Amino acid sequence: MANKNGNGKSLESWIWDAACSIRGAKDAPKYKDYILPLIFTKRLCDVFDDELNRIAAEVGSRQKAFELARADHKLVRFYLPLVPDDFEQPVWSVIRMLSSKIGESVTSYMRGIARENPLLQGIIDRVDFNATTHGQRDIDDDRLSNLIEAVSTKRLGLDDVEADIIGKSYEYLIRKFAEGGGQSAGEFYSPPEVGTIMSRVLQPEPGMEIYDPTCGSGGLLVKCEIAMEESAKGIKEGGHSCPPLHSELNGYPPCNGGLENPPPVPLKLFGQEYVPETWAMANMNMIIHDMEGVIEIGDTFKNPKFRNRQGRLRTFDRVVANPMWNQDWFTEADYDNDEFDRFPPGAGFPGKSSADWGWVQHIHASLNDSGRAAVILDTGAASRGSGNAGTNKEKGVRQWFVERDLIEGVLYLPENLFYNTTAPGIVLFLNKAKQEEKRNRVLLVNASRIFEKGDPKNFIPDEGLSRIVETLIGWKEEEKFSRIVDHAELKKNDYNISPSRYIHTGKAETYRPIAEIVEELNAIEEEAKATDKALQEILRQLGVGI
Repeated sequence: MANKNGNGKSLESWIWDAACSIRGAKDAPKYKDYILPLIFTKRLCDVFDDELNRIAAEVGSRQKAFELARADHKLVRFYLPLVPDDFEQPVWSVIRMLSSKIGESVTSYMRGIARENPLLQGIIDRVDFNATTHGQRDIDDDRLSNLIEAVSTKRLGLDDVEADIIGKSYEYLIRKFAEGGGQSAGEFYSPPEVGTIMSRVLQPEPGMEIYDPTCGSGGLLVKCEIAMEESAKGIKEGGHSCPPLHSELNGYPPCNGGLENPPPVPLKLFGQEYVPETWAMANMNMIIHDMEGVIEIGDTFKNPKFRNRQGRLRTFDRVVANPMWNQDWFTEADYDNDEFDRFPPGAGFPGKSSADWGWVQHIHASLNDSGRAAVILDTGAASRGSGNAGTNKEKGVRQWFVERDLIEGVLYLPENLFYNTTAPGIVLFLNKAKQEEKRNRVLLVNASRIFEKGDPKNFIPDEGLSRIVETLIGWKEEEKFSRIVDHAELKKNDYNISPSRYIHTGKAETYRPIAEIVEELNAIEEEAKATDKALQEILRQLGVGI
């Protein structure tokens, strides 16, 4: 993205430089909870200025515009109770001109904005810019002043930067934070190319309802909106450009784009996130992208917030998700006591060591009768338990999904894409209404070698991304890349649905990533421990000495 504004730098470069103004690139991710709300507020201020100028052009002065907006907040999308001494000065100058008690004042201003705008409550007012730890300011006034000045160097109003450009820049900043975020990064960020694959393959249509039960910063939902708009409009260089139909940050009527290119009806986006700071990040991300969305806060597994009027689980046209892999803190009781029929007999509890298939069951229950889903899982979720003696609960859930013909495809990803692990991961595609020609069959794609080395992570190049998407949509077979496997063969292989089991990418007879082999060895070890424990209990009951 090469969009420029002000000092000649791209918005991406500017936004990262602003983040680094506190303590440099290495420490910038530590301050994301301060930086993101401040840039978000700068966007709000500049858009509010644009709206005031529009009103002033009609009523004769900025002072009158301020008075009208204060009296009737409906005249603007977000009313900001920031009034400069000189009405002609930008609204942001109230923050920029602070010279003392900066942290205390910024916190007060943020909370004032949230009080006036219920949609922003808990989003920009949750951070205390004056916070201390053991008597030491977390971010002192000098560094905060540097950050404010860095943010001030570009204008982010309606006439300066379109919603999609500022949205992309904001996503870029979130990605940069993920790069330095270590293990915590996976809680709020999925690799963008994986999100693009998921959204394009799901082919969301205008007006559809899309849901992410573990939405993080909202990136997968944003990708779905972008995929829908690209599909609906077509990507035409130099074509007609319209403001979004549902404009979140302006009061202008939508442009119809001319009869030849009307704007598409936006998606209705729904997400739930457990971590409060990440929930706030997702809300800011949605608003700054100018997209319609409802992001709820809470534990989706134990307390899903989206319900219908009867109190049952609400269902959606599409579901995308990247739940934390191999969560081991949900018990069998959590499944047995479920009130939403998410874990049916024959499937249900997949074992204590991993909730991956518990999440898949929640996602399946959240789809309407023609719904489709894409969910990112650990590679072991595709194979754990298969080929081992005896029963395995996780394999049993996989079998349940295969026998009900709910799995449309499985994509095996390259290694080292994700920010909190080097493991490759898979994308599982569900379809509740498979076409006749796809029934009782599954498309497996092994894209383990479709990547380029990056710093700090590998990435899927554009041509590889297009190849993967076209293969998944077109259900195409290609040697050493994709295969259509019928259910009889999956059953023969004990319901192992890992593409690496069926598609060998190298010259050797078989190619299986070490991470997957380790997963299976761990599963075998766990089974052996469980068997040994059961045997000891039997011997104890028989009174046999051990």
